[in-house]
This record gives sequence, structure tokens and C-alpha cells, in this order.
Amino acid sequence: MEPPRNLEENAGAEGSDVDLSDDAKKTKRTRKSSIVKKLSCFRSSDYGHSTVEEVDAHGNIDMESASTDKHHTPTHLVVMVNGLIGSAKDWRFASKQFLKKYPKDLIVHCSQRNSALATLDGVDVMGTRLADEVITVIQHHPNLQKVSFIGHSLGGLIARYAVAKLYTQDCTNESCQVNGKYKSVEKLEKSTTQVNLRSEHNPTGKIGGLEPINFITVASPHLGSRGHRQVPMFCGIRSLEKLGYHTSGVLKRTGRHVYLKDKPDGQPPLLVQMANDTEDLKFISALQSFKRRVVYANVLSDHLVGWSTSSIRYRSELPKRKNLTRSGRYPHILKEGTINTPKQEGSIDQQTNSHKTKTATMEETMIRGLSKLNWERVDVSFKGSKQRYLAHNTIQVNTPWMNSDGADVIQHIVDNFVV
Repeated sequence: MEPPRNLEENAGAEGSDVDLSDDAKKTKRTRKSSIVKKLSCFRSSDYGHSTVEEVDAHGNIDMESASTDKHHTPTHLVVMVNGLIGSAKDWRFASKQFLKKYPKDLIVHCSQRNSALATLDGVDVMGTRLADEVITVIQHHPNLQKVSFIGHSLGGLIARYAVAKLYTQDCTNESCQVNGKYKSVEKLEKSTTQVNLRSEHNPTGKIGGLEPINFITVASPHLGSRGHRQVPMFCGIRSLEKLGYHTSGVLKRTGRHVYLKDKPDGQPPLLVQMANDTEDLKFISALQSFKRRVVYANVLSDHLVGWSTSSIRYRSELPKRKNLTRSGRYPHILKEGTINTPKQEGSIDQQTNSHKTKTATMEETMIRGLSKLNWERVDVSFKGSKQRYLAHNTIQVNTPWMNSDGADVIQHIVDNFVV
């Protein structure tokens, strides 16, 4: 027997004892309309804000607000980088929120060059691709003056490598251009002088010739995924962590990088090198050139990237969960805008680990190198949410109808963004 299609039909059916008054029906319709209105931005591809988009042959997307005055040209480029097996559309919801708040200031570039299986090619290869891509975008928008990067998961590591490739003292002079056009990234590095920002007398560096403003990562494995509970799905079980290490070849070159298995020319693994300036690339100087650096990290339920690696902290430095309080305006934000204090010699971790494993030594090197910089750390928890088991994607609102609970995290990023 087929059930009635709706409550009103049931109420009007012969013999029914259900009777809704006009006021009750009106209240029901009003409540339903309110719910639909709240969720409409997630059902629409515009997500509540219309934009003008340009898609190139590679699928890269440049987005501007449709409400921007035609006589006004945005000057701030925001480069959004997807994670493993991701694509440009992963940042679509967030892009719309940025353009909704800053319609006159921003051009958002959602990178597609490193997507799907191309994300298995290795951090250095993908970082170089992204750097070349950003140069192309800068050429296409000659009025740009500022640049910011936002990377999710593996995208944070790709962005770190790319900014080191793009980092120069000044890319606006004639030595950086050929017939009015930017040289390739490789030639760019050779034609300009790299700047050591450790000296207070040196000028601030540039990223692709633009003023670097925000560098933001969301659930990114800055310390890699090797051991030490960096991949929560292994539950800290040593045998499972070893299994993950030995099967990381499934992720090809990228797997070797994030599991710290690569040894290029007898040198330390790439991620370890990226925690300091090298002769060829100034990884730390490039990061330091940004006005602010922010890491968003899932406290729990992120099965792929642990709290320690995504927040660049020793496990012993992580705050007690019971002491963390929720933000009223952003219900899933636990700890906002804390500034990192550089780790001192003789720390707890160093004192209690006099016989370090190789993994612990590499982890310490990365933390100490990256801790030379000040980081804003924002801890996130989806505890109590039905989407908590999808935390790794929910924090980005990767797919709005599945990850909508992360909208307040995106809003937090937007509201604290320096334009």
C-alpha cells in the first residue's frame, strides 16, 4: 500500500484523524522555507555568490566577483591548492566565500595543474608546476600587487615548495623580465639575488614579484606521515605504522616524500630539507616573507593527517583537549590565533628522548626549522558532528553537501584574512 505523499494529503484523506489548522500549516511552511534558505547555498554551484570565471586548457580556474566594478581591477591574488587526488573544485565553496567578502580586492586562482593522479608525482615536481602556473597567472593579470597561498592537506606542502621557487628579492625589475614577460622559474632563480631574511637590514622578499601576505595551510602533513601517530588511522600501533611505511609506494613519488623515504643524492629527505634554507632554495626565507603564516589542524577524527604534523608541534606540546574551549561565533574552532614560541634547546622532547630513533630525529629537525618562524595555530574539532568522521575534508568543505559543517572554519579563514 503506497503511503500518502505528504502530511497535508494525509490530513485531508477520508477517515483521517489528523487535522492541521491554517496557522499550523503556515508555521510548517515557514519553518521549511527557512531550512531550505539556509541550505540553498550548498545546493547551488554559486554557493550564495555569483562569480565570473575563466578556465584555461589545463582546467585552472580564475575567479572574480560578478559584483566587481568593471573599472576596478583586483590587486590581490589568492592561490588555492588541492590535496592528494584532489582538483580545483575542492576549493570552490571557499573561493565563493572569499569573493563574497572581498569582491573588489581579490582574484582567486584554483589550481588544477596538480590534480587526480598527477598528485602522485612528488612534492618537488608539483611545486615546480605550481610555481610556473602562478607566473602564468601573474602575466595574465598585470595589475596584481599582492599574493597569498592556501593549501589543503598535501597542497600545503606543494605551496611551500612553490613559494621557495618563486621567492626573490624583487621580480619587478628588468633583470627578471624578457621582452616584458617573466622568465621561466628556473631562469628567474638564476637572474635574481636570493635574500636571506635573517638579516634585519635586508628588504622583504617577493613571491613571483608580488608582496606576500597570507600563507595558510589546512590539515597539511608538515612533518610527514612517518610513525609517531602522524596517520591517526593506524591508531599509534607500531606494526600498522610500519605497514603504512612499507606500502607507501602505492602513492609513488609522493608517498616516498611524505613518508620520508627519499634520499636525493645522499641528502636528507625532501621534507627535512624544506624545514631550512638550502643553497638552491630558500624555503624558510620564502615563508618568512609572508606577513602571516597560519596552520589549521583537526584535533581528532582526521584519519589521514594527525594533529601534531598539521599544527607543527611535538605531541608533548599539544594542549589537553579538555582544556580547549569552543568559539561562540565559530563553533568548531577551539583555539584561535595562538602565536608559536620558538622551541628552546633542552626541551621536554629532547630531554626524554636521549636515544632518538631516526624518525624522531628527522621530526625534531623539521619542527626546529619551521619553528624559527611565528605561526598562528588554529585547532579545530568536529566532535558531536555527524560529519566528524569526514573531518579531513569537512575542514575544507570539500563537498558542501557532505562537509557543510566546516563552513564556520572557512568563515574563520575569510574573516581573519589580511587583504
